[in-house]
Amino acid sequence: MTTTPTTSGTSGTSSTPSTPSTPSTPSLIATLPGRYYTDPDVFRQEQERVFEAMWFCAVRSADLDRPGAFRTVQVGRENVIITRTRKGELRAFLNVCRHRGARLCMEESGEIRRTLQCPYHAWTYDLDGKLIAAPNLIKMPDVDRVAYGLINVALREWLGYAWVCLADEPPSFEETVLDAAVERLGDVAAIDHYGTENLALGKRITYDVKANWKLIVENFMECYHCATIHPELTEVLPEFADGYAAQYFVGHGAEFGDEVKGFTVDGSEGFGRLPEVSAEQDRRYYAITVKPTVFVNLVPDHVILHRMFPLAEDRTVVECDWLYAPEVVESGADVAKSVELFHRVNVQDFEACERTQPAMASRAYREGGVLVPNEHHIQIFHEWLVERLGGAHAGPVH
Repeated sequence: MTTTPTTSGTSGTSSTPSTPSTPSTPSLIATLPGRYYTDPDVFRQEQERVFEAMWFCAVRSADLDRPGAFRTVQVGRENVIITRTRKGELRAFLNVCRHRGARLCMEESGEIRRTLQCPYHAWTYDLDGKLIAAPNLIKMPDVDRVAYGLINVALREWLGYAWVCLADEPPSFEETVLDAAVERLGDVAAIDHYGTENLALGKRITYDVKANWKLIVENFMECYHCATIHPELTEVLPEFADGYAAQYFVGHGAEFGDEVKGFTVDGSEGFGRLPEVSAEQDRRYYAITVKPTVFVNLVPDHVILHRMFPLAEDRTVVECDWLYAPEVVESGADVAKSVELFHRVNVQDFEACERTQPAMASRAYREGGVLVPNEHHIQIFHEWLVERLGGAHAGPVH
């Protein structure tokens, strides 16, 4: 599987990838040391400096399809409520009552009928987060009902999903999220052609992976493993059998095999090309990584979007959505062969990550492993992470 681009190229063009190493670059370069995948303190720092500091893709907007619909999402160390207001807007708040700190919603999803009331002391909030009632509140006229409302969390919508950021001053959404599409495809318009925000959910599968979130990212970033564990994928995308990831050049999409009719488990025909997908994008697979936890996979007739929810240093929940043209879903069309291809890829990848996780604590991996030339671009991800963590926790990447 593939993610963000790592080698410069001409925007919108593709060419045969070449090994990125030079005579001055050794064939084998080091990974992160094993403790980055097992140390609870490293994970705590990631929660603070990565998940709670960056834009985090939390929920599909269409899942909250009516006023009062809500979902709670774990973002780093914080639990966040995302709900739709009476005006139809999405809002996000910390899932904490301002009185004594009780969690307001224990359920993962549901519907708030009229107001959001704390079950402990009955402090009550409207869907905009304002404090509107509490026992004896009328006898406390000095209480500012806005100031003691729920703590707002920044929210933006893109690709039909709500992205939240816990930072007091969120980073630029354009520079940290939209630019992922620019880096991979050359411009944001290229992903806009898929009209993801207008697609319908055909299938959602949730995977509970017993592995560190970074192992999953690294797996998506390389295809050195594809010939070994992805027989169905390499039948559809033959170039992946050579071990090269599609992200070597800006705009490069892996081409379907000559006999392949669609992005399905057996290469059989899928559905009609999405209306705005260009002829150049037809019969090609593209993938984008939006750091830290989102993967967007683009094929002519549907989009597959992964959202990772890191819950511990050795546990990551992944929600994978298969999105199709609304008429495909509304017609009751059978999407099983389409879903099955990437479901198998997911299962194969996550089993590999779970096989790897225990070894991260081994003394054999104390100094880390190695990256072959086809994987050298993973070091860019490692360097990015170390920089986010301040570069001080475990010293430089050796």
